[in-house]
Amino acid sequence: MKQVNKITLLFVLFVSVAMQGSSEYDYGYYAVYMSRETLEKSVFFLETGKEIKNPGKIYYKKPYLFINEKYKGVHVIDNTDPKNPVKKGFIVAPGCLDMAVKDSVIYLDNAVDMVSFDLTEMKEAKRIRSVFPELVPPGDARYDDDRGDLIIVEWVKK
Repeated sequence: MKQVNKITLLFVLFVSVAMQGSSEYDYGYYAVYMSRETLEKSVFFLETGKEIKNPGKIYYKKPYLFINEKYKGVHVIDNTDPKNPVKKGFIVAPGCLDMAVKDSVIYLDNAVDMVSFDLTEMKEAKRIRSVFPELVPPGDARYDDDRGDLIIVEWVKK
């Protein structure tokens, strides 16, 4: 009987040590959070273009190309002369993965919010809160959902 208890105890000890080494939240990514207040002030236009590092979707609305920089925002490129495209600037929009353009407005996601951005005045025109589901991590990772007013704006590979 004592031998069975020792084996059971060793097994339980082994499993608990093994589980401590691999937290249920450790899937190779970590979340970047932003407060609701900061998120609502985070969309703006930078006149200096940024380097394209992690491109996502591309949208064309004559004469401009709009290239999503995953989780960061949108590059605005004047493509009047396709042989010599000119970087016009960058729309900063944390959590942005998608966009659409109609007339002089670009619609984009700002994490969970939808923002309409006026391309004539280069400023946020309207925001609709909590339209989109929260950004989920790549794969089947789990994450801490008890974080109060913080919103996930990006997943970064460790």
